[in-house]
Amino acid sequence: MPPSDRYVVDFPTLWIVPAWIERHCPQPDRFNRGGAYELYDWQLWCTVNHYRVKRTALWAPENPVLGPAFYHRRSQIIGPQKIGKGPWSAALCLAEGGGPVLFAGWAEPGDVYRCEDNGCGCGWVYEYDPGEPKGMRWPTPLIQITATSEDQTDNIYRHVKAMIRLGPLSDLMRLGEDMVRIGTEGEIDTVSSGALSKVGNPVTFVMQDETGLYNDKNKLRKVAETQRRGAAGMGGRSMETTNPYDPSEDSVAQRTYESAARDVFRFYEPPPANLSYRNKRERRKIHAFNYAGSPHVDVDSIDAEAAELAEKDPPQAERYYGNRMVYGAGTWLEGDRWDAREWQRVMPPGTPPREVPPGTAIVLALDGSDTDDWTVIRAETEQGYQFTPTFGEDKLPTVWDPAKHGGQVPRLEVRAAVDELFARFDVVRFYFDPPDWKTEGDDWSATYGEKRVIRWYTQRLVQMHEAAVRLHTDVVKKDATFTHDGCPTTLVHVRNARKLPRPAQRYVLGKPSQTQKIDACVTSILVHEAAGDVTAAGLWPREDNFVYTASSTRRSRR
Repeated sequence: MPPSDRYVVDFPTLWIVPAWIERHCPQPDRFNRGGAYELYDWQLWCTVNHYRVKRTALWAPENPVLGPAFYHRRSQIIGPQKIGKGPWSAALCLAEGGGPVLFAGWAEPGDVYRCEDNGCGCGWVYEYDPGEPKGMRWPTPLIQITATSEDQTDNIYRHVKAMIRLGPLSDLMRLGEDMVRIGTEGEIDTVSSGALSKVGNPVTFVMQDETGLYNDKNKLRKVAETQRRGAAGMGGRSMETTNPYDPSEDSVAQRTYESAARDVFRFYEPPPANLSYRNKRERRKIHAFNYAGSPHVDVDSIDAEAAELAEKDPPQAERYYGNRMVYGAGTWLEGDRWDAREWQRVMPPGTPPREVPPGTAIVLALDGSDTDDWTVIRAETEQGYQFTPTFGEDKLPTVWDPAKHGGQVPRLEVRAAVDELFARFDVVRFYFDPPDWKTEGDDWSATYGEKRVIRWYTQRLVQMHEAAVRLHTDVVKKDATFTHDGCPTTLVHVRNARKLPRPAQRYVLGKPSQTQKIDACVTSILVHEAAGDVTAAGLWPREDNFVYTASSTRRSRR
């Protein structure tokens, strides 16, 4: 992951933490073993974001963890193999064990942090800038390093041991056979699927490694959630590190990445979507992009390793080294190809978000459900711009998850949204999948006309297959003009959609699991089919129709 101009720190953070790490945690391996450990740009960026302090934070000396001072409750770092996640994770665990990782108020002129006042005899002194957040140690740090197996935990724990042996932390920490002792009561311990008895203990920090492999089958989802609850109860926090996950496995990493929670720091910088991992030359560019921020990596070695792995398991090679979230097999459309057609990515830098003004001619589609799957409305213009419209005073997206509405889709709300969209736009055609919405469909047909409101059955094998192929082709073809709004729900549902083979070389779309929905993807296929049918029939109105081009964001009449 290359240095980025996004790495601009314009927020308060515990700068003392990365400074403490570089002073106390030596390089644990390679030819510079025992030398200075200098954080890479991406490591520093993730560190300062994890320890980002709220501008409104108040310090209570009698209870320093009362009232969360940190902007992020936990963090997730996703990146390819060999970029340096293991040593960096070890350094964070050591900082949590012996460093000033708790907010301790705002610095005044002359304030300093002295190691000799905190049990460390290295003589290090950190001088605060006035107004900078100050840090303090946990009195009894309890830290767990978690992975799928004992060997996997050693990817971090062996670096912990090396950093203690090679640096000044032996004043604070003692290496035991299976854990690190900190003072008289603190510790750094390891947890794997074979040592679940340790789960449930109160903890101040949890480092969860390779959460893309945590799921219900290996019982590590429950472990991860239990650890996070234990940390929350102590006023502590947690961090996930992982390679890109397989979206078909519904892992802990996937749920974190797709969660709507705003107090989770997520770091994931995939390579440019227009580069193909199947092309040898472009694969080299992908690797060069991914490892630009980790200069210890030999890209030639990565190329060779990835090429060998790709012979047997191309998706795994693309996840591990290509830094992309791809399905193991059967994916309908690669998520990165869908991402590449987002309006903001297609247009020149600085182009404002696309707005579809009232009165624009559009087509609509609805894939409806009742109590389990989601109900989604998508729209598309004549120029092939697809979007999730909004409705109501709060401009809510036309996406309904039954779980957020008492277990059932709010049908009156959906009806209100449809009526509003017909009033706001010139709806040329409206396709809807009728099984659960026959009554509403009859009402819409009576209100807006049978030639505009069309029942389109998605269970028809031939028609649905052809519609899916049409959208897939229009997204990936070289001269594609199709664009979309970057709707996050649709992105997830497109990534979830899998091809299920049927006779005559056809397929239908299916879900990887019951919890991984594809309804917005189906709706996107449906609305694109409506747009194509309207174009073929010559039904787009000629007036008040505007064309957007890549060279200009101005509207021009046809």
